[in-house]
Amino acid sequence: MSKLRVESFTLSIDGFGAGPNQDINNPLGVGGTSLHGWALSTRTFQKYLFGNDGGATGMDEDFAARGFQNIGAWILGRNMFGPVRGPWPDESWRGWWGDNPVYHVPVFVLTNHPRPPLVMDGGTTFYFVTEGAAVALARAQDAAAGKDVRVGGGVNVIQQYLRQRLINEMHIAISPVLLGSGERLFEEVNLPALGYGCTRHEATPLATHLIFTRQ
Repeated sequence: MSKLRVESFTLSIDGFGAGPNQDINNPLGVGGTSLHGWALSTRTFQKYLFGNDGGATGMDEDFAARGFQNIGAWILGRNMFGPVRGPWPDESWRGWWGDNPVYHVPVFVLTNHPRPPLVMDGGTTFYFVTEGAAVALARAQDAAAGKDVRVGGGVNVIQQYLRQRLINEMHIAISPVLLGSGERLFEEVNLPALGYGCTRHEATPLATHLIFTRQ
């Protein structure tokens, strides 16, 4: 059965999933890139982000790799796609990832402003969904054709699906950095009340990995 999953979403030890003041020079907000030190050197991230062979193996790599296994579609918030706000001025912004994004499957972007689908190299097509989170999920599940759907973020989008108890499984990595401000993933989110429990935890020198499962 298809699952809705969050994978490799990283928090600072003070609970922030992104730093403040996102812009074109700070895709994850000021300081946000430092969250992902555990992931950037892994074999999986080297392959998908940089097109490189090789990379670190071990527990961090195991968690990075699982995030791309059996994924048939993604859901992203507008801010995860780019820094452009309000109505699209034109179609020049095509994402952070160049002509061949990391996804290689359909990606459904939640936005209040319509835009035609954006076909990229490597099998990625961005679809811009203005009808809300439920419609984005239905379309993503249909496109995934029995595979899982991955919610890439950001914080607000994950919160929407958590509060509706729609996420089946969530991998959170806690990185040993402090951001001080930004977006808190668990702000006013009561995981036990929503039926979620921590079913696995593993620590490495660079991160603590937690798996939350809906009971």
